[in-house]
Parts: sequence; C-alpha cells; structure tokens
Amino acid sequence: MNKIFLLFGLAIVLAGSTSLTTDKAAEEGPVKWMTIEQAMEKSKTVKKPIFIDVYTTWCGWCKVMDKNTFSDPLVAKQLNENFYPVKFDGEQKEDVVFNGNTYKYVGEGGRGYHQLAAALLNNQLSYPTVVFLDENYNLLLPLAGYRKAPEFLPIATYIGEGHFKTIAWQEFEKQYKSPY
Repeated sequence: MNKIFLLFGLAIVLAGSTSLTTDKAAEEGPVKWMTIEQAMEKSKTVKKPIFIDVYTTWCGWCKVMDKNTFSDPLVAKQLNENFYPVKFDGEQKEDVVFNGNTYKYVGEGGRGYHQLAAALLNNQLSYPTVVFLDENYNLLLPLAGYRKAPEFLPIATYIGEGHFKTIAWQEFEKQYKSPY
C-alpha cells in the first residue's frame, strides 16, 4: 500500500457521543453522506472502500469543494456507487469510535482538532483533505487541497473501481478517458 501512496504522492506533486455530525448543507447535496459509524456498519455486509471528506466549518475551500466538486453529477455518482462517503468535521467535539479505537477532541487555545482527523491525515491538519480507505479501513491515500471535478474524478475512479489493485496510477492515468 505504501507504493500506491507514493504513486499518488507523485501525482499530487505533478498536479499541484460516538455519532459524527454532518453539515446540513452537505446532507442535501447529490452525494449521500453518512457517518463513519454508518459506513462501518454497512461495510459489514457489503464491502466497499470508504471515502472521507475531512473539512472544517471555517474552511472556505471546503465549501468551494462541496459546491463545485461534490455537486458534480459524475463525482457524486462515483462516490455514491463505489464508496461509503463520509463527511467528517476535523474539529468536531464528539468522541468517535473507529475501528476499535476511541478518538477525542483535543482543545488547543481557541481552536482544537479531533484525534481521528489527525490520524487520517498523518498529523498534517490541512483542509480540505479527502481520505480514501480500503474496505478493511486501511489508509490508501490522504489527498490534501481543493480539487476540481475533472481532476478529482479519475482518482476516485482509480480507487472506487478497484483499479489500484491491478494497475499503477501512471498507467491508469494514461488510459483514462475524461468525460469532461
């Protein structure tokens, strides 16, 4: 799996209670967001990768990504069909039980962070960051920064359709035909 992360790392450089709460506006969009608990429960019966949008309420680029990327019909279709899509506030105060571990909010002055966000983002708290987990909750890729739909869709397709298991990113990228 480190090889996949390194391949994506290269692409990134080249391309420039225990319940999780979700943002009301995000719930109403075309992506059918769920909590991490809901995603883990669903994955007990049907295995799929998990996609997590780690955001904060104050992050302007997070809002732009919601508006422009996650509202795109092709992106929404990919996320809804091939992932369990989760929206996670990196500064939420509620405890979260994920994969047998309890993660808590850590206050730091006027603002803090959630331990799960830190764990998912390899302690690089940058928003927005999207995270791809495989069906066994192993970290495949944290992808920091705003991505437009035409840039985001091939990455989501590569992971969501399981191409990462059989083909290197560079090969997939050459073969991928953009619908945009």
